[in-house]
Amino acid sequence: MTECDTPETLVQRRRLVERLRQDARVSDPRVLEAFTRVPRHVFVSEDQRASAYEDRALPLVESQTISQPTMIAIMLDALGCQPGDRALEVGGGSGYAAAVLACLVAEVHAIEIRPQLAARARDNLSVLELTNVHVHVGDGRWGLPNLAPFQRILVSAGAPDVPSALVEQLGRGGRIAIPVDDGHGQTLQVGTRREDGQVEWTQSVACVFVPLVTGVAQ
Repeated sequence: MTECDTPETLVQRRRLVERLRQDARVSDPRVLEAFTRVPRHVFVSEDQRASAYEDRALPLVESQTISQPTMIAIMLDALGCQPGDRALEVGGGSGYAAAVLACLVAEVHAIEIRPQLAARARDNLSVLELTNVHVHVGDGRWGLPNLAPFQRILVSAGAPDVPSALVEQLGRGGRIAIPVDDGHGQTLQVGTRREDGQVEWTQSVACVFVPLVTGVAQ
């Protein structure tokens, strides 16, 4: 229980985690523990707090959303995060996925193209005193090459293809999880960089994310 919790939010979060256990079929118990530790109601809009622990995406400012917990859990489970990893999250939003990811790795760098959302994410993360998450404003399609390589890359937005810049920033043995839209719908793609440098891809579940916005930070 965190300082921003009430007995009611703690009960709601435990119910959400139990639903993730059943519906997301998470194999890594550390992922479920991370969801137990992070209060989602801190990261949603004030008018959405009553719905914070429902297993669905919720609206944020500028037509963006906070992702569905089940999808975040599936993606984090697929990434197979290790405690010593450095991770990149693309599409930081209000900071929720980065906060959960921060419970699984040593350091998270989240990139968000909208300065207003990035500022909100920083505020939310500071409330929880998560000092191992750093929020950057920029075009997520290009990642953060000056901070690469990353062992884990989580893309929290749907892309028409896998950005080559992100793949280049993936370290040996690292994994990337990204929703890709082929024109018929989004599918979660998981890539693993082998020791020979090649990236091996597998397809996971169908998913729905807001589009990955590119261009100048808005």
